[in-house]
Amino acid sequence: MTTAQHTLTVFGLSAVAVAAVLYARPDMARQVSEFLAPAPTLAQQAAPVPALASLMDAQPAAAPTAAVATAPAPLTAAEKAMLGNKKQQQFVTSWLSKRYRVAGDAANMLVSTAYLTAHDIKLDPLLILAVMAIESGLNPFAESPVGAQGLMQVMSKIHHEKFQRMGGVQAALNPVANIRVGALILKDYVNRGGSVEAGLKTYVGAAAFDSDDGYGSKVLAEYRRLKQVATGKNVPTTTPAAPAQQVAKAVAPKAEPAPPPATGNEVIAGL
Repeated sequence: MTTAQHTLTVFGLSAVAVAAVLYARPDMARQVSEFLAPAPTLAQQAAPVPALASLMDAQPAAAPTAAVATAPAPLTAAEKAMLGNKKQQQFVTSWLSKRYRVAGDAANMLVSTAYLTAHDIKLDPLLILAVMAIESGLNPFAESPVGAQGLMQVMSKIHHEKFQRMGGVQAALNPVANIRVGALILKDYVNRGGSVEAGLKTYVGAAAFDSDDGYGSKVLAEYRRLKQVATGKNVPTTTPAAPAQQVAKAVAPKAEPAPPPATGNEVIAGL
């Protein structure tokens, strides 16, 4: 223990002496510090920069140069037709919104869907909108006493297979599905009947009757008004009559005088 005490005393005195020397000689202290902990070189201090290709999947495109001011290219026939189509939709949307008291955004969605559907199945969109207006007054949740549903008043129980790709019969109140299925049914009935009038009569459920109670006349009258609206004409937006209801197929036909003979089939695009 005495030896250990003496040894610790010697180490302590040596440490004090070394500290005093380093305090008196700063240059020596710096040299000792660099010897014990050498500073990293410049190459070690700078972190390696990864290649740009390793950070990105693809090189960015070169910055575009300033575009040279040139005259706009003339519109093609397809572009002109599209612009005209859009203008027609705006006219029709505004008119239907006021006539049937439907919010502008909702009317725009219905008109756009009708035009897209008509383009797909090659049918006049104004005929689809006319049927939609007379059938339901543009009410997507309308339902008749005989079970016709939605904008086009489709009998979903009868045409359930046409809704299979759209989620089943529960999609009958979906505006997009209802418009598409109703338009396909209308197109099929017109083709089978040989005329727009015959197709409308079948569509309303009066194929076996002598009369459709004026349903076809109402639809075609609305169709003619929409044609005028689409060209930008000012057509009054009077309050429409109540939506037509589907004719019950179980009801016997009424004994009514036959309507006057038609002067000619209505000319409708796609038919």
